[in-house]
Amino acid sequence: MGQKVSPHGLRVGINKNWSSVWYADKADFAKNLLEDNKIREFLKKKYYNCNISSIEIERTESRVIVTINTGRPGMIIGQKGAGIEQIKKELSKLTNSKNLILNVKEVKKVDLDAQLVAEGIALQLEKRVAFKRAVKEALPRVMKAGAQGIKIIVGGRLNGAEIARSEEFHLGSLPLQTLRADIDYGVASAHTTYGVVGVKVWIYKGDILGKKKMPKSNDMGGND
Repeated sequence: MGQKVSPHGLRVGINKNWSSVWYADKADFAKNLLEDNKIREFLKKKYYNCNISSIEIERTESRVIVTINTGRPGMIIGQKGAGIEQIKKELSKLTNSKNLILNVKEVKKVDLDAQLVAEGIALQLEKRVAFKRAVKEALPRVMKAGAQGIKIIVGGRLNGAEIARSEEFHLGSLPLQTLRADIDYGVASAHTTYGVVGVKVWIYKGDILGKKKMPKSNDMGGND
């Protein structure tokens, strides 16, 4: 029986960064971890329609910095930044922090974000779209956006079947065991009338080979 490993967790420290960046002693570690979980659950639940891809949290001695990566930054920011101030007030109650900084970053290529692709498919399933149609529409769209490979697994009572099953769809290459491969991973759940249907998405964006080399003089337009 195969052992499944999260593509993101496997590459942390190689070409992926931690979702939470801070250091704490034994007395504060559990409290900070619980606060991070509350922040993520609150933002994802209340602002689910804002296409939130990921939430990064950084802590210092006196500050809590929350960065929201979203495909719809305008919906979060609001008119004249009113939405930012509202979120700050709500998060301050969860963290008990007077100095909370909130950053909003735009996900420029929504079709290359595995989490947003998974949530998009799950939303279609909730609207009673056939799962094969939803998946087969997503596959070429992601490849057209610049991906080198994609895999989607949909599991549950598909199309109302009495017995739950899972089906896999893939396009292009997907080297899951290559650590230098830049693979984005996302999971979403669709709450249908027949039960919960899970959606998993892997997107291969190419290899990360370290820092780019400086161009030679000939490459910069020098004289022959």
